[in-house]
Amino acid sequence: MISPLWIIGAILGTMSAIMILAFAGMKDKKQAIGFDRNMPDREIMRRIIHYAKPYWRNFLAVLLIMAFAISSDLLLPLVLGDVTEVLGQEGFEYRRVLIDVILYFSILLISMVAGFLQAVILQKTGQMIISNIRQDLFVHIQSLSHEQMHNIPVGTLVTRVCNDTASVSMMFTGLLVNLIKNCFLVIGYVIVMFVVNVKLTLMVLCFVPFIVLFTIIFRKFSRRAYRRVKNAYTDINIFLSENLSGIKVTQIFNQEQTKYNQFSRKNKTLCTARTQEIGVFSIFRPSVYMLYIFTLLSLFWVASNDALAGVTFAGQAIEYRIVVIFYGYISSFFQPIQNLAEQFNRMQAAFASGEKIFTIMNMKPIVVDEPDAVEMDEIKGDIEFRNVWFQYIPDEWVLKDVSFKVDAGQTVAFVGATGSGKTTILSLICRNYDIQRGQILIDGVDIKKIKISSLRRHFGQMLQDVFIFSGTIRSNIVLNNTDITEEEIVAACKYVNADHFINKLENGLDEVVRERGNNFSAGQRQLLSFARTIVHKPSIMVLDEATANIDTETELLIQDSLTRMMSIGTMLIVAHRLSTIQHADNIIVISNGEIIEQGTHQELLKQKGKYHHLYTLQYKKEQYKKA
Repeated sequence: MISPLWIIGAILGTMSAIMILAFAGMKDKKQAIGFDRNMPDREIMRRIIHYAKPYWRNFLAVLLIMAFAISSDLLLPLVLGDVTEVLGQEGFEYRRVLIDVILYFSILLISMVAGFLQAVILQKTGQMIISNIRQDLFVHIQSLSHEQMHNIPVGTLVTRVCNDTASVSMMFTGLLVNLIKNCFLVIGYVIVMFVVNVKLTLMVLCFVPFIVLFTIIFRKFSRRAYRRVKNAYTDINIFLSENLSGIKVTQIFNQEQTKYNQFSRKNKTLCTARTQEIGVFSIFRPSVYMLYIFTLLSLFWVASNDALAGVTFAGQAIEYRIVVIFYGYISSFFQPIQNLAEQFNRMQAAFASGEKIFTIMNMKPIVVDEPDAVEMDEIKGDIEFRNVWFQYIPDEWVLKDVSFKVDAGQTVAFVGATGSGKTTILSLICRNYDIQRGQILIDGVDIKKIKISSLRRHFGQMLQDVFIFSGTIRSNIVLNNTDITEEEIVAACKYVNADHFINKLENGLDEVVRERGNNFSAGQRQLLSFARTIVHKPSIMVLDEATANIDTETELLIQDSLTRMMSIGTMLIVAHRLSTIQHADNIIVISNGEIIEQGTHQELLKQKGKYHHLYTLQYKKEQYKKA
C-alpha cells in the first residue's frame, strides 16, 4: 500500500513546481506589465517608522499586552491536553476538570481583554501618525514650484493625500504589531512542541519550507496586483477630478456618451485589477490551508503508527494526550501563518501606497531660497529686468534678452499677442519660476537673494481665472489672516466697489460661497479678488488679464476699482483691452519674447507701430459692436 506521506509529498512537489514556473514567467514580463520598483521595502519601512518613533511608549505598551496574549495562546492547548488526560483516567476527579475549565476560560478572558486594549491603543496611535504624514505631505505639496505642480494631475495628489495615507494607516492600526505577534507565536509554538514531542515537531517542520516558498511567491504576485489596483484608482481619481470640473463643457458639446465610455474603460481596468488581486489571494490562502490539512493527516498517520507499534523517539512515546495537544498546536501554528498571509496582502497595499507618498515627498522644490537669502520687511516697488532669458522647454526661449525698469509707484502695462511672454514676465517677478540667464531686481536686490515667502508677501496678484474657495465672502477676503480687522475688510470692499453687491446679500460678508464661487458672477468674483488683494496691503500689484472675463453689469465698477488701485503702489498689468491701460505710466509691447516698443499711450500711437495697429483694430471692433 502506498503511504499517504508519499501522496502528500507528490502533491506538494507538483504545486511547488507550478508556482515556481509561474513566478519565473512573471519575472520575465516585468517591463511588459509595468512592474517597476523604484523604492525598496527597507527604505519605505524606514520612512514610515520615522513617524512612529515619537509614539514608542504606546507601542511598548502594546508589546507588553501582546506578551500576555501570546502566553495565553501557548497555554490553551496544554490545558486541553491536561483535561484529555484526566478524562481518560478511570474514576477521574471532577474538581480537577472544573479547575481546568475555569483556567481555560480565565485565559480566554485575559486574551480578549488584551486584544481589546491592544486594538484601542493601536487605533489611536495609528490615526495620530497618519495625521502627521498627511500634514507633512500637504505642506510639501504646497512647497513645490508651479512647474512641478503643472506636471502632476490634481487627482493624483488627492489620491496620495487621502487614499494612500489611509492604506498606510493599516501599518499602525494592527499590521506591524500583529506581524510581530504572529512571528512570536510561531516561534513559541515550535519551542513548546519540541518540549512536548520532538518527532512530531520535526514532522510539522517538514511543511515549513513549503510555507516559506508559497509566501515568497505570493509576495511577488500580490505586490504586482496591488500596484495595478493603486494605479487604476489614481487614473479614476484624475479622470473624475478633471471631468467633474469641466462637466459644463461636456454637456454643452453633448459629449456625455463619450465621457461615459472613457470612464467605463477606466472602471473596467480597476475591476480587472481588483479581480486579479482577489485571485492572487484566493490561491495563496487555500494553499496554506491545504498545508494545514496535510499536516494534520501526517500527524494522525505518524502518531497512530507509532502508538500501535510502541515506537519511541528521543525517549518520548506518543500518547493520546500528545495527539490532542499537537492537534491544538498545529491549528494554532497555522492560524498565525494564515494571518501572515492576509497581513502580507495588506502589507503590499501599505508599501505600494507608501512608495507613492514618499515619491511625492522626495520631489525637491525647484524654486528654493538661496543659502544667503534675506528677509525684506519693506519694499518700495522698484523693479528691473536685466537681460533676462527664460524657457519652459529647453531651447525654446519664451523671453529673449528682456530688459526694462519700473519705478516705485508706477503703473506699467504689457501688451502683445497670446504667447508673446507677457504672463511669463509677471510669473518671474514673483519667482514662480527661475530664469536661466540675466537678473531680476527689486529695490536693487536680486530676487534670488530674497526669501521667497518674504518676496511674495509684498505682492498682490489678481488673475484672469479668479479662484474663490468654499466658505464665506469674509474667509475668501482675509484668507484666515486673523490680524485683519472688520473695519479693514469693509474699507477694502468699499474701495474696490465690491460693497455694491455684498450689501445686497442677505448675510453680507458672511454669505456662503459655494465651490469655486459658482454662486457669484465672473465680475463679482473679480471684485472679491480685488478686495482680497487690497486688504493684504501689497507693495506691488499684478493684474494678469484681470478684466478679460467681466460681465457688462460690473464692468464700470471694475474700471473704477482699477483706477483707484493704481494710486496704491507699483502696478503691473497684462491686458488685451487697451482702453483699460491708457493711463499707464509706461506700456511695453512684446512680440515673440522681445520688447519691440515702449512708452505712454500717446507716444506709442504717434510711433504708428505695433501698438497703434492693435489699438486701431480694437477701436474699430468696439465701434462695430456699438453700431
